[in-house]
Amino acid sequence: MRIGKWLWSLLKVDESERLKLLYLTLTFFFVIAAYTIVKELKDSIFTAIVGSSYIPVAKTMTMLVLIPAILGYSYLVDRLRRYQLLTFYSIIYGVFGLGFAYFLSHPIIGLPNEVAGPHRIFGWLFYFFIEGYSPFVVSVFWAFANSISDPDEAKKNYGIMVSGSKLGGMFSAALAWLVLSASNPVAMFVSQDIAKHQFLLAFAAVMVLIVPFVVKALIKNVSGRHLHGYEAAYKIEKERAKQGTTQTSVFSGLYMFIKYPYLLGIFCMVFFYEVINTVLSYQRVFIAQANANSVSDVSSYLFKIVFFTHLVGFLISLFGTRSLLARLGEKRCLLLIPLTTGLLLFFFILNYSSVGLLIVFVIMRAINYGFSYPVRESLYIPTVKEIKFKSKNWIDAFGSKFAKSTGSLFNMMVCYLGQSIAFAAFSAAIIGTWTLAAFLLGRRFDKAVANNEVIGSEEVTS
Repeated sequence: MRIGKWLWSLLKVDESERLKLLYLTLTFFFVIAAYTIVKELKDSIFTAIVGSSYIPVAKTMTMLVLIPAILGYSYLVDRLRRYQLLTFYSIIYGVFGLGFAYFLSHPIIGLPNEVAGPHRIFGWLFYFFIEGYSPFVVSVFWAFANSISDPDEAKKNYGIMVSGSKLGGMFSAALAWLVLSASNPVAMFVSQDIAKHQFLLAFAAVMVLIVPFVVKALIKNVSGRHLHGYEAAYKIEKERAKQGTTQTSVFSGLYMFIKYPYLLGIFCMVFFYEVINTVLSYQRVFIAQANANSVSDVSSYLFKIVFFTHLVGFLISLFGTRSLLARLGEKRCLLLIPLTTGLLLFFFILNYSSVGLLIVFVIMRAINYGFSYPVRESLYIPTVKEIKFKSKNWIDAFGSKFAKSTGSLFNMMVCYLGQSIAFAAFSAAIIGTWTLAAFLLGRRFDKAVANNEVIGSEEVTS
């Protein structure tokens, strides 16, 4: 008990917020523990079944494939409670994840068939399914957390919450690295490679299936008055519920995204990071293949990188995010994101090598998950439910995939250009636009919070 009190005092968490923060952190732990595994298995399994040269095509196609799923999600937003959405998608990904794990050993559609090619439908389905994890599990978790938090809580607690998720990522990445590096003593499948990948995918599915139980405990044990979130938005939603006007169109999230420049600013924060990340990530897969003799070797190499990414992200989120938000505020923190990314890219241009790529990739991803993510997510707090859940899903799913498609197009085009020159010009254009968007977005957020404004309220109350 004394250790617990000492830890909370060290983290400076208000007693009234501790239980909610504990459950949110635990939920995020399992969400990211699962995501860490499936995100890396996605590339290595797709490479083995379809081929690495088709990754840019898959990223582009994902943008279109997920549109019906986003519309279905928008329909559910008006019919399920906030925590029920997270529960529903956690169960979906847990159950289907177990199904994909089982069919990995199928002699025709699974990994035993070593003839890779675009005709392998199972590989495409697996890739599209995993690409949906971020918008339909990670994004829904953040939408839920944003809906029950206010700006002060975000500044104080989001860094801690992300630190917990980094522990989950480190745990699952270390497990995957160990399993894929060591010999598997259980010879119950077709080969060791297949057994290892099946075990890890099933493990990830179990992790995400734990999420509904933690969320249920949060709702049951945390007082309702601590689940209001941004009070001005809560009052608007309460009034709408009394008037029976809570249901909106499945396209309302997209409509609000088009109407409000504030959401375009958030989109830019996601888009520019994902473009750069896609370009670097594609190069990383080729480095992994060049140093591997099997599917397990590729996956092991990727998980080793991920482990150190989560480790650095943990240190950043625990010791840097909260203090930077408290001292600098959201506007200046938003500006730090493109500026630090620009410095990393400049280092990479000067050190254009596999080692330089890995250093930049690890640090950039660590900053994104440990610092950029909580700062960016806090921007949704002074908005209405439609923006928190529906518009956010369009941004995280369609917008994120559009960014990855843009990065993939660059990857395909770079073969016809001088690589270092093309990358330098590409990076300079992105960083400059990104910095301007961050400045305008931060200024708008500060104005909304200072005036107790709810962005999007005029739409739902008119």
